[in-house]
Amino acid sequence: MTRVWLIRHGESESNAGLPGGEPGTSALTELGKRQALEIAESLAEPPRLIVTSPFLRARQTAEPTIERFPGAEREEWPVQEFTFLGELHGQVTTTATRKPYTEAYWSRADPHHAVNGAESFAALFTRTQEFLARLGEREPGPIAVFTHGLFIRAVMWSLLTGITTPDSEAMRGFRTFADTYLAPNGNITELRYTPGKRAPRVVVPLASRYADR
Repeated sequence: MTRVWLIRHGESESNAGLPGGEPGTSALTELGKRQALEIAESLAEPPRLIVTSPFLRARQTAEPTIERFPGAEREEWPVQEFTFLGELHGQVTTTATRKPYTEAYWSRADPHHAVNGAESFAALFTRTQEFLARLGEREPGPIAVFTHGLFIRAVMWSLLTGITTPDSEAMRGFRTFADTYLAPNGNITELRYTPGKRAPRVVVPLASRYADR
């Protein structure tokens, strides 16, 4: 059996409401750094492989785990956050200033809509399927994946619904799910791949001390 830990990064400057620019550049706050240390200490067994998103906050969160388990293999996979507000790329914004753009995007419910280098909702789900397939091809052994909130939700929703190519109705359903299924900073969700099974089983997410974030 292969155990996979989907780990959401620690609190970032963007999560804390601070101004930020490009989606991948937001760094961890002091709280986020403490969460990263707690994640490393919480892993009961050494991961065989440590996977990180290319985004800074995920790589920073992985650092204490890499230091604790120096013998683990390390790879960077495209498990970065879903970035859909292309019209704001290159601007310094906060969560508050992005909110009306976010609401307009989800209200549009067009899974193929993407502007200025942003990712479409359909493309996000292509990434989730490629990610799950890649996991299924790995040798048995724990894998720690340092990733992001919406990406984790997309993986979970696809596994629970069986939807891999979303239409407008599915996109609306995902938004409701994403608002209901919380993946706090520092949270860990476990997948278990059993030999001979195409899809993993989902283990109830491990408790987070920061569930209100």
